[in-house]
Amino acid sequence: MEERKFLRLNDIEAYRISFALSNRVWLAVGSWNSFARDTIGQQFVRSVDSISANIAEGFGRYGKRDKIKFFRYAQGSMYESLDWNEKAKVRQLLDIEQYESFFVELKRLPKALNGLIRYTDDMLKI
Repeated sequence: MEERKFLRLNDIEAYRISFALSNRVWLAVGSWNSFARDTIGQQFVRSVDSISANIAEGFGRYGKRDKIKFFRYAQGSMYESLDWNEKAKVRQLLDIEQYESFFVELKRLPKALNGLIRYTDDMLKI
């Protein structure tokens, strides 16, 4: 009998990308002055943390529609994170290397999230 392999959270590309990115943003924001950290920094960290958190919550849900709802929340948080990344660049809180690195990872997420949503929609019956 063939052993069935079950999908694990860390098998999901969008989760791996967003989890790693959230830790990198956390480290960058930690070096900002208190005003920048308390205004833009907290919002940026929350929005980028919310991407992987919503993927994890959707992963743990039972029904297809419920899972997809949380994956779409992750998409919203991804776009919010793009906005905070832009603001941090314009306000000179990130150097160009940090900004571009975060931007590249955030731009990888739409394809990964759309693939996750499509996979979920195609593979689950309920």
